[in-house]
Amino acid sequence: MTEGRKRIVSGMRSTGKLHLGHYFGVLANWKKLQNEYDSFFFIADWHALTTKFDSTETLADNVYNVALDWLSCGIDPNKSTIYVQSYVPQIAQLHIYLSMITPQNWVERDPTLKDMARALREGGHNDSQISYGLLGYPVLMTADIMMFNANYVPVGIDQVPHVELSRDIVRRFNNIYKTDFFVEPEPLLTQIPLMKGVDGNKMGKSFNNDIKISDDEKTTEKKIMSAITDRSRLRRDDPGHPEDCEVVYDYWKIFDSEEKVKEIDSLCRKGEIGCAQCKRELAQKVNEMLAPIRAKRKELENNPKLVKEILLEGSNKAQKEAQIILDKVKEVVRMY
Repeated sequence: MTEGRKRIVSGMRSTGKLHLGHYFGVLANWKKLQNEYDSFFFIADWHALTTKFDSTETLADNVYNVALDWLSCGIDPNKSTIYVQSYVPQIAQLHIYLSMITPQNWVERDPTLKDMARALREGGHNDSQISYGLLGYPVLMTADIMMFNANYVPVGIDQVPHVELSRDIVRRFNNIYKTDFFVEPEPLLTQIPLMKGVDGNKMGKSFNNDIKISDDEKTTEKKIMSAITDRSRLRRDDPGHPEDCEVVYDYWKIFDSEEKVKEIDSLCRKGEIGCAQCKRELAQKVNEMLAPIRAKRKELENNPKLVKEILLEGSNKAQKEAQIILDKVKEVVRMY
């Protein structure tokens, strides 16, 4: 680790191949932060079990695909510690210690936990699907952060309550055991652009409206060509309304310059560019941006041994650091 640098921890559930929402919302920011902080990035396979404990047949493949996407997008094992959550058993031990001191009502008021439970019920699951592990999710998340005594957790504004709960648990631990060992982690706020799916809703794998980082060019173009546009335009030369063409217009704002966006806006309003042409040009721009990432991913796919070695090496590094922290926890709790 680089002397004098602050430390960050962040993770992502192992849900399989990632999409553009993940890239612009998380990975592009991590790529930048790894040059500024001692960075610990983990694939959260235990967290995946909180809602998918009965669907584990793809769990290992999902971990592998997340790793492929991270590495191809520029998360660098020479700059960051990249590890798999379940490969670091010290996290589970720390979770046990924290679960002993965390009041039940602190966990129950966590907004993300409420949202996850609501989503399960709305999906047709009964309360038996809401497991003890899911209820402990906020504490496990805190263990992820405290395991490496992180100074900051990069999050969007909607995730700040997560970090606030972690700060509460850190403060309670330090107070109970009369120590100042753990720092109170602070949210490192990031401006996360909302990447809508091609249907106009939030982009998500389960909604079948996403553009995956690993999609080929034809698939990407097909998905973009299916995106909703200004429904008031009946003919190609009808004046358009970019503000009513939220998906395509917003994508242009993400993938091209301000000047290009103004050009598209003007052409659309004058009826000088049709929706189909606009989307074809956009698809080309998206594919150009993704081309080097996809080439890197293909290279890594052809060398799965290297990917697994990177995960093992990163997890071993994480284990060594975690053991130092865990030994200190046992000492202040007076376990020996």
